Amino acid sequence: MSTVAEIALVEQFPGVDDYRRLRSVAGLSPKSAEAAVRGLANTLYGVSLVLGDDTIGMGRIIGDGGCFFVVVDIAVQPEYQRRGLGKRIMGALDAWLRANAPDSSNVSLFADGDARYLYAQYGFVETGPVSVGMDYTVRR
Repeated sequence: MSTVAEIALVEQFPGVDDYRRLRSVAGLSPKSAEAAVRGLANTLYGVSLVLGDDTIGMGRIIGDGGCFFVVVDIAVQPEYQRRGLGKRIMGALDAWLRANAPDSSNVSLFADGDARYLYAQYGFVETGPVSVGMDYTVRR
């Protein structure tokens, strides 16, 4: 197995195929090719973890570029998890936000399971019971 030092973090978000594959293998909800093409075009900032020719991790920021930013698509291939790579992704996203988001901007995310402990290291706090995350998925 490769060492963490061999894994490069690049300031570029993966293409549609790698995006859809990483979401699937990391246990995130699947996205159609059409949704991925439209959504990825609206990425404000994104990073990829690359090992050789393979993209093994990703994370990105979406939003309006002023008032609201949302951290999404944090995913690492399962065989590379628990090696600090999610922290590398979040460190890059956090650095970009601190350099580019205007004063008073709101940065949010949805945390699955124990990922909340990683995100807390970057200042994220649970908003309930005042605010609760809500969503729905379009099904055709």
